[in-house]
Amino acid sequence: METVQAALWVVILLVALALIFDFMNGFHDAANSIATVVSTGVLKPAQAVVFAAFFNFVAIFIFHLSVAATVGKGIVQPGVVDTHVVFGALVGAITWNVITWYYGIPSSSSHALIGGIVGAVIAKAGAGALVSSGIMKTVAFIFVSPLLGFLLGSLMMVVVAHIFRRARPSRVDKWFRRLQLLSAGAYSLGHGGNDAQKTIGIIWLLLIATGYATTADASPPVWVIVCCYMAIGLGTMFGGWRIVKTMGQKITKLKPVGGFCAETGGAMTLFLATTLGIPVSTTHTITGAIVGVGSTQRASAVRWGVAGNIIWAWVLTIPASAFVAAVAYWVSFRVFD
Repeated sequence: METVQAALWVVILLVALALIFDFMNGFHDAANSIATVVSTGVLKPAQAVVFAAFFNFVAIFIFHLSVAATVGKGIVQPGVVDTHVVFGALVGAITWNVITWYYGIPSSSSHALIGGIVGAVIAKAGAGALVSSGIMKTVAFIFVSPLLGFLLGSLMMVVVAHIFRRARPSRVDKWFRRLQLLSAGAYSLGHGGNDAQKTIGIIWLLLIATGYATTADASPPVWVIVCCYMAIGLGTMFGGWRIVKTMGQKITKLKPVGGFCAETGGAMTLFLATTLGIPVSTTHTITGAIVGVGSTQRASAVRWGVAGNIIWAWVLTIPASAFVAAVAYWVSFRVFD
């Protein structure tokens, strides 16, 4: 009886740690949802975070749990995961998030989590325990999501510029201040829909590994879904202001029309990825869209040095979080097993 209770307490503590990661995901990635709408002056920061948090949670009613299924069942071979692996994965992801938040670098919470899972699993059972198709799909979208965001953001900007070429700039600005509320809401839906499901997936992985759920279950428990969407929404409400400044002002100077095009292009990318069950980075997506919008004006409108630093953070995210996760797994296994 005591052993069962101890196991239950371990599961409860790991679920709490996963929700802390989810909260930090919202906190860290709030910039992705609100940077453009704040930097263009459409909403004040306090209004923007509440607005984004609301749509983060509303996503629970919009999207199927395809991404959660990929993380929960499509990254690692069944039977390999245990509490030490989950602990290592979460510590790796949280550590990388804290480091990049501190330095104001918009890295990917999503890929930090995937990297954490990969590192902890390799430390336990080697690379053969990974599901190559799930890993390759995720890695491919490290490149696909910003490129698609870039393409859709720039195309939106070109189309809008053509449609409103004869309109007065002041009138265009007035219209798109209103329209940007729609695009920001859509992007926040995509953010909540894709990112909350990653935490749902790792908690589901934990519950399967500890016998509190089975691989035959069609979906995770309702309490897991609700808690994860609430956690990411609360994290967004607190906002990561260091990263908001980088995303909203340092890459390129945005006007409401540019903010609308970037958010719309990014939202379309997230909706597609979530429907396909692919865990993508909202950071990569919106950065690509912002760069795409800026590049339609002139190449010099984009601060390529800042964008280059962000790309380096993207490249390092998975290996860095994987390394920390592997160390955390080893410590957990040695101390607590």
